[in-house]
Amino acid sequence: MEVINAGVDGINGGTMSHLEIPRLPTIRDIDITGRKVFMRIDINVPIDPDTSEILDDRRIRTHASFIKRLVEEYRPALVLASHQGRPGDSDFTSMEKHAELLSKYTGINIRYIPDVIGPRALEEINNLKPGEILLLDNLRLLSEEVLEAPPERQALTIMARRLSSVINIYVNDAFATAHRSQPSIVGLPLLMPSCIGPLFEREIEAVKKVFGSGESPRIYVLGGSKVRELLRVIENLMRNKLADRILTTGLLAHLFLVAKGVNIGTENMKILEEKGVLSLVPRARYILLRGAPVETPVDLKVEVNGDVRNTYIGEVRGVAKDIGENTVQIYGDLIRDARIIVMRGPAGVIEDERFRDGTLRILDAVYSSNAFTLIAGGHLASMVNESKLSNRIHVSTGGNALLLFLSGEELPALKALELSAKMFLGW
Repeated sequence: MEVINAGVDGINGGTMSHLEIPRLPTIRDIDITGRKVFMRIDINVPIDPDTSEILDDRRIRTHASFIKRLVEEYRPALVLASHQGRPGDSDFTSMEKHAELLSKYTGINIRYIPDVIGPRALEEINNLKPGEILLLDNLRLLSEEVLEAPPERQALTIMARRLSSVINIYVNDAFATAHRSQPSIVGLPLLMPSCIGPLFEREIEAVKKVFGSGESPRIYVLGGSKVRELLRVIENLMRNKLADRILTTGLLAHLFLVAKGVNIGTENMKILEEKGVLSLVPRARYILLRGAPVETPVDLKVEVNGDVRNTYIGEVRGVAKDIGENTVQIYGDLIRDARIIVMRGPAGVIEDERFRDGTLRILDAVYSSNAFTLIAGGHLASMVNESKLSNRIHVSTGGNALLLFLSGEELPALKALELSAKMFLGW
């Protein structure tokens, strides 16, 4: 078990929370050449509720590049599986269109099977030859896949037992699902030799660079809508002494401004209350009292009667929708001097083009810095200029799994893979 750069004192004087990454087997540790391989991927993408068309295929494109290289190098008989949406939601669809896009981006014919563990799926898997690929249907068509349970129980599910009867090796290449404790994530690894795939490994290596590096300053730029979760991240960063500065934006910034006693205006207070954020003020105030290096905006960009204005805090009238000009400058200077940067969530309401400037200019500061940077969050990732990326900037596909890891939570997928390595590889 690798403990990354842990500190000593908890923010509340309690037990310290470690950021731990176990040693995980990779494809280099298990020979998958010509073998029957089940690869759990995450190609859960936004779906238009009216047309059922895929709105953003970046996840599919990312997986496709790794799948293509894997098949060219090792020629496994490859069974791909993912979920899409949740039962009852408008984005709960089959995987047929996903298979078409995977085929397009890999240049390999990927057969879609409208089945998961039924007779047809098992027959198709049995007949699959090295170098061939098939994609099973939506895993969440099975009720077992939406239930959370410990790995030992998930290994006993019908889903896990049936698939393990026709599969030799399990590969998890879906870091974004690592916080789930479902059969396809934690059950199958207990039934066969297992490892992480190349995309999963890339996520782990990025996390290690961020938390294993002794370099400083370490700057976190935190925003987006998940305020409660971000507070847990800040608490864990302080427990482990992993942040030199925490630059807040969006609702999180508004919360800390209120915690500092700043008047953010009636309309913004109402929004905090409606979103259940106002109740978190005592918690934010306690974080500040414990010495957390939390920076808040000095000005905000607001909308008043349809007009956009830049206003200093304490003088806010209207709905705040972005960080202000001076805040962008202050945050940008701190970011350009950083050695490690983690940016999670946009700085403003990026759905409105008038309030994208803060996010875009913060990203410009990231591009011009020499820091290793981890960029997280789907909305933020959509704003990244791919032409300005380099090998020191990692755009994570980790989603909620990364957020929970930053909060100090144990990820069930890592535990299951660690157990599998002990059972089948003798680690």
